[in-house]
Amino acid sequence: MFAEPEQSDSSARITLRAVYHGRVQGVGFRYRTARLAQQYPVSGYVKNLADGTVELVVQTQDRPVLEQFFDDMMLTFATNVTDVSVEEIGSEPHFQQFEIRH
Repeated sequence: MFAEPEQSDSSARITLRAVYHGRVQGVGFRYRTARLAQQYPVSGYVKNLADGTVELVVQTQDRPVLEQFFDDMMLTFATNVTDVSVEEIGSEPHFQQFEIRH
């Protein structure tokens, strides 16, 4: 699902940013995402954007964990999401926990 990293340093943090489109605001998307994130060794945040989309930034040191987390996200929100864009971004800052941002 994701491109392989150019660097093979297994201790490097991987950070992905996703923007979800569809019926994703006012339906508990951020709350359910935060609950799902508690089941994984991930940090980052989820936030409503002014254009009606939801931004998710997730960070971990284990690419398979990210892939499973995103698979579970799609299963959880299959009826709400019409499109999602995912990109790998720089790993600064290092997030300490997962939170809902306002």
